[in-house]
Amino acid sequence: MNRVYFDQAATSFPKAPGVGDAMKYYLENVGANINRGVYTSALSAEEIVLETREALCRLFHFQKPQNVIFTMNITHSLNMLLKGLLKPDDHCIVSSMEHNAVMRPLLQLDSLGISFTRVKANSQGFLDPQDLKNVLQENTKAVIMTHASNVCGTILPLKEIGEICKSHGLIFMVDSAQTAGSLTIDLQDYNIDALAFTGHKGLLGPQGIGGFLISPQLAQEMDPLLVGGTGSLSDREHIPPFLPDKFEAGTPNIPGIFGLHRALSYLEKEGIESLQARAMELTGLFLEGVHDLKNIKLIGPPGLKGRTAVVSLDFKGKDNGEIAYLLEKDYGIMTRSGLHCAPSAHQTLGTFPQGTVRFSFNHFNTTEEINYALQALAKISK
Repeated sequence: MNRVYFDQAATSFPKAPGVGDAMKYYLENVGANINRGVYTSALSAEEIVLETREALCRLFHFQKPQNVIFTMNITHSLNMLLKGLLKPDDHCIVSSMEHNAVMRPLLQLDSLGISFTRVKANSQGFLDPQDLKNVLQENTKAVIMTHASNVCGTILPLKEIGEICKSHGLIFMVDSAQTAGSLTIDLQDYNIDALAFTGHKGLLGPQGIGGFLISPQLAQEMDPLLVGGTGSLSDREHIPPFLPDKFEAGTPNIPGIFGLHRALSYLEKEGIESLQARAMELTGLFLEGVHDLKNIKLIGPPGLKGRTAVVSLDFKGKDNGEIAYLLEKDYGIMTRSGLHCAPSAHQTLGTFPQGTVRFSFNHFNTTEEINYALQALAKISK
């Protein structure tokens, strides 16, 4: 039986060439911590960490490597950003397409007197940036928004939203889980104050490494969520005020950073535009084939405009979880069914509570795999 991986939105597979080798090299040949020793292996590890910060700056059009903060994952990053910035009586704005990595921290903060307003997207997941202006309040402090939906792939208009934030003096935070490494993100052009990223999706790196890029002004205003040893200012018990140390207490995931370093080198060499063009070519082929199938409803944008390589389907009169099970059991096709940790997005799209079956592609997938999946869907959807 064929084994076909169509769950790239959850985590990329395979990883970029050499990611595992880079992690193995660190564990077997370097092994040292960073910021704690001045011996050769420790300094060589620090060099890779710095190069990784610099590569992320190039990717996101940012100028300050010291303002690239490493965390465990994007959920960790978003918690640090939201809980480090928002204070009682603050108000923020989100979209109705947000992942629980944004919504659960905000609902937790609600008990502290921090409020939020959801701006409703339309039934295909598109958001009118002008709708943000209608929900502004005197105490609105920030806008926190995903770049693209993890449910249906709809891309939100970051540039326009960033302009609104700038004109109203609002902080703009972006969840790039579904777009980092796939779409161009320019922090300066989009007026982004903080961009949270994860290494294991579009960046093609390992799990367990993520982070955020943060403007100097926001870094100064924010409080660190975690404090502890940093290897710097060890004569003091207060957290260092400078970056990245202010937000990087404890030992980081250095094997993960080595893996991410290799993945970023691959993305730079290949070019994210060309890789994404291939992924969208496959997405177009899939969308065209699904259009001709009966008893299947496409959720989100009907074409390639304004979307990523994430496609959700709703199977009329059938259980979507059972469909995903049969796809894997009978055809070896791996997808993800359910609500995708984004109940608000499914309510917006009209797929709550049944959820959808999500197919997500990248350039490692093939035309043959797409055609094979369409043949399987034709049989299952009868």
